[in-house]
Amino acid sequence: MAMRPPLPSLTLSRRVKISLGVVGTIIVLLIIAASLVGVYINWLWFGEVGFRGVYRGIITTKLILFVIFGVLMAAILGGNIVIAYMLRPPFRPLSAEQQNLERYRVILEQRKRLILAGIAGLAGLSAGLASMDDWRTWMMWRYGGSFGIKDPQFHRDVSFFAWDYPAYRLMLGFGFTAIIFSILLSAAVHYLFGAIRVQTPGPKITMSARRHLTILVFIFIVLKALAYWLDRYGVVFSNRGKVTGASYTDVNASLPAKTILFWMAILIAVAVLASMWLKSAQLPAIGFGVLLVLSILINGIYPAIVQQFSVKPNASDKEAPYIKRNITATREGYDVVSSTDGGLVDYQDYPAVNSPSTAALTPTSATISNIRILDPNVVSPAFLQQQKIRQQYGFVPKLDMDRYTVDGVTHDYVVGVRELNSSALAGSQTNWINKHTVYTHGYGFVAAQAGEDVTTTGAYTEGDIPPSGPIPLTTPQVYYGELGVDYSIVGAKGKREYDGADQTTSYTGKGGVSLGGFFTKLAFAVKYKQTNFLLNDAVSTKGAKIIYVRDPRDRVLKVAPFLKVDGDPYPAVVGGRIVWIVDAYTTMSNFPYSEQRSLSDLTQDTLSRQNKTASQPNDKVNYIRNSVKATVDAYDGTIHLYAWDEQDPVLKAWRKAFPGLVQPKSDMPADVQQHVRYPQDLFEVQRGILEQYHVDDPVQFYNVRDKWTVPLDPAGGGANQPPYYVLADPPTGSGKAQFQLTSPMKVNNSQNLASYISVDSDPGPTYGKMTVLKLPTKSVIQGPEQISNIFNTTAVISKDITQLSGAGSAVIHGNLLTVPIADSFLYVEPLYVQGTSGSGSYPTLQRVLVVYGDKVGYATNLADALDNLSHGPPGVSISTGQTVNPTPTPSQSGTSPPPTSSTAKPPSNAPPNNAQAVLTQLNAAFNTLQNAYKSGDFKAIGDAQAEVQRLTQQYLTLLSSSPTPKPSSTR
Repeated sequence: MAMRPPLPSLTLSRRVKISLGVVGTIIVLLIIAASLVGVYINWLWFGEVGFRGVYRGIITTKLILFVIFGVLMAAILGGNIVIAYMLRPPFRPLSAEQQNLERYRVILEQRKRLILAGIAGLAGLSAGLASMDDWRTWMMWRYGGSFGIKDPQFHRDVSFFAWDYPAYRLMLGFGFTAIIFSILLSAAVHYLFGAIRVQTPGPKITMSARRHLTILVFIFIVLKALAYWLDRYGVVFSNRGKVTGASYTDVNASLPAKTILFWMAILIAVAVLASMWLKSAQLPAIGFGVLLVLSILINGIYPAIVQQFSVKPNASDKEAPYIKRNITATREGYDVVSSTDGGLVDYQDYPAVNSPSTAALTPTSATISNIRILDPNVVSPAFLQQQKIRQQYGFVPKLDMDRYTVDGVTHDYVVGVRELNSSALAGSQTNWINKHTVYTHGYGFVAAQAGEDVTTTGAYTEGDIPPSGPIPLTTPQVYYGELGVDYSIVGAKGKREYDGADQTTSYTGKGGVSLGGFFTKLAFAVKYKQTNFLLNDAVSTKGAKIIYVRDPRDRVLKVAPFLKVDGDPYPAVVGGRIVWIVDAYTTMSNFPYSEQRSLSDLTQDTLSRQNKTASQPNDKVNYIRNSVKATVDAYDGTIHLYAWDEQDPVLKAWRKAFPGLVQPKSDMPADVQQHVRYPQDLFEVQRGILEQYHVDDPVQFYNVRDKWTVPLDPAGGGANQPPYYVLADPPTGSGKAQFQLTSPMKVNNSQNLASYISVDSDPGPTYGKMTVLKLPTKSVIQGPEQISNIFNTTAVISKDITQLSGAGSAVIHGNLLTVPIADSFLYVEPLYVQGTSGSGSYPTLQRVLVVYGDKVGYATNLADALDNLSHGPPGVSISTGQTVNPTPTPSQSGTSPPPTSSTAKPPSNAPPNNAQAVLTQLNAAFNTLQNAYKSGDFKAIGDAQAEVQRLTQQYLTLLSSSPTPKPSSTR
């Protein structure tokens, strides 16, 4: 027999070996150094905010997991390789197969220790790194306590499913990985060293190798038996039926099948172990095959047959008890338990008449007197142009809603922070020195009463530089916010930072990491890839500090990475300082029988789609609580976390894991509590659940009867309408204004209104109480989408919109508010106009549209629009489509008479009754307005806007007073 040529070998010179070793060492050191730089910078940051214990706890837990699972995996795989090697036969039969393997054996024998260390080390490293990602699960297993709620199937406390079940799953997964790789590697070693002979005549495996592999197969089957037993509890998360949780088939077919498979696996494991003393090697293979066949038949085919032939023909009846379990658990998981069951959701029948009397729409009403006409999602450009003051400042695209008591009266306000906007810097301002050491912070807080139009008057309640207004603000500097650059160098002695109008300051707050040490500066130079950290004077000067991680959401997530954070932090003035209030949630996906939903899908709306609020991660959840409310100081970045829901079992576990991180609710300052509000993302999750889970009857639930859906935002391009904060009379009526978060709900597959959800957002004994007004199922009450269509198709309004949309301007529909009043619903929508060219354009409020019952009101202000509902036009009847009072006086229509000579100049080129001439002047006024926008001159803009508004009013007056030609009669 011809001999095969020897395997080629690559011989490297000593110099090449040394060079390769040096290069490899440098690469490894650079990778390690980069990792250590990140760890060191995080260590500094956690020290700055006073939560280094949190970072230490997380790192320690990860290292412990890495060592335990890494060492275990390395020991298991390495030990089995050593055992297989030690059980190699001393003599091997002469055969072509063994001669071919001999060359490999020689190579392996020369480097056996190195190869063993490499395999075990790689396996241990992989297992250790993978285990570190599961630190949350292990910490909850260690610190989690009882929920005090038992599941309806196994009657075990929910804590078993929340904490124990996930940890057991991870252990089983690790065990399967270790044993499967042990079998494969052991079989490979046995084959290479002749204990397994596939092509050699005679026995195919030695007794020692057979016993070794048999023990491994035995362990595998035992693990499989444990998996079957654990799978029994997993049915509470099943998605086989219509809802999450064990269905009829799961309980009556899958659960018995898994129990049978458990005992069969135990018997087969015993039989496999007994085969060690038999001469036949077939029993382990037969046992494994039998288990596989039984698993397919009992666990796969049998439940499918039950589902198809027993459940489907009678699904609504057979699934009813299990759907009832799901309804109860889902309401508990999402905290939407009915008040009749001890929860906070109060269902009320609401008649919602179609033709209500307008007598309730009085200025003294708690609802009418607080209706807001400023849309915080629209008016940010107006804040920018009127309150930016200096080029480097800006406002976030979406402003916030809050309430303040001024002169003894509480109103809701549109609020924003004048932050540093790095994208607004230009020219030499964008160099590294200016960007990071001179322009370091924002300045000031701006508030506008939500029921007043500031877009044309500029009459802000709080604003300007220096700050002026009734809200006491003593520290207006904003170093931490939602805008700004990634980092700034502050506090350097003798170095001045631009502050407010024409002055400079030097940071004296406790926020930031000191740059006094060389290694600290080197670390940041590596992190930001910027040599100025080592060369610039501002960095080297005494007192210099770097502030980074400046977004309030990021700061809260960094100190408490086990929380989910609301997508819309909001600012408040507390004790003369600006603080950001951030709502945070504890969530999990292992609440038995509770419906699992995507957090991202539940919270998606117009604002998140337009990136005006942060989106939630696409995690599956079936339990959520607003258990933490956090504050972040805008000046020094101080973070406080308060336990808002101290009874939440998930928060209790995390407080045990990180003592001192979350302060008691009683520690929250009273002036912070005054600005607490119900979080928007949680409300969106709950309204999404209530779409179906307001239904009590499981058969009705199964048949998807009486389902609700969230209306599409009329101005949102196909996304859900976001909920809105309003200050109004509670839905049940009390006569006292209440700060609420609200959302209408429509009938499924229809645009008619089905219900109205409102939650009390005022801190106090009724905070979080949710009122659901349920409309009669046979009623036909217009929903937001239909109301928007009415606005767009009412002749008077659509003609006005067309006019306002011309000559370089665009109409912007503000938020369509829905508020219940006097057994009906009042809809209010502000209408804005904004120039389409010029960087200085911003929206100005031009009209207010209202609908109440079956009538439409429309005017330049809310009072006149409400008056239109009674006195027309455009007071159009929805039911008949006819205009009421076709020839109203100017005061009735809400249209002011043309200005007199004492207030504005009369038209110079047209008589007052010439509508076409006024239209020509109006087009010229629009051009003047566009030029004013480009100039940035606020006075010129205001004058031009006033002229446009005056001419528009005059034009509409002339149109409304013109006779309507009658159609000629025909025979």
